[in-house]
Amino acid sequence: LLLLLLLWLLLLLLLLLWLLVLVLLVVVLLLVLLLLVVVLLVLLLLVLVLVLVVVLLVLLLLLLLWLLVLLLVLLLLLLLVVVLLLLVLVLVLVLVLVLVLLVLLVLLVLLVLLLLLLLLLVLLVVLLLLLVVLLLLVLLLLVLLLLVLLL
Repeated sequence: LLLLLLLWLLLLLLLLLWLLVLVLLVVVLLLVLLLLVVVLLVLLLLVLVLVLVVVLLVLLLLLLLWLLVLLLVLLLLLLLVVVLLLLVLVLVLVLVLVLVLLVLLVLLVLLVLLLLLLLLLVLLVVLLLLLVVLLLLVLLLLVLLLLVLLL
C-alpha cells in the first residue's frame, strides 16, 4: 500500500513537472512572439521613417525645381525687358538720325535756294550794268551825232 502511495506521489510529481515544463514552454513561446512583434514594429517604424524621409526629399526636390523654373522665367523676363529696351534705343536712334538727315536736307535746300537767289542778284546787277553801258553808248552816239550835225 505504501509502495502504491509512493508510486502515486511519484506520478503526481512527474505530472507536475510535465505541467511546469509545458508552462515554461508556453511562456518562452509567448516571449518569442512578443519579441517578434516588437522587432516587426521597429521594422515598420523604420520603414515609415524611410518613407517620410523619401517623401520629404522628393518634396524638397520639387521645391528646388519650382524655384529653378521661377528663376528661369525671371531671367527670360529680364532678357525680354533688355531686348525691348534695346529695340526702343535703336528706334530712338533711328528717329534722331532721320530727323538730323531731314534738317540737313532742309538746310541744303535753303542753301541751294540762297545760292540761286545770289546768282539771280548777280545776273540782275550784270544786266543793269549792261543797260547803263548801253545807255552811255547811246548818249555818246547822240552827242557824236549832234557834234557832227553842228559841224
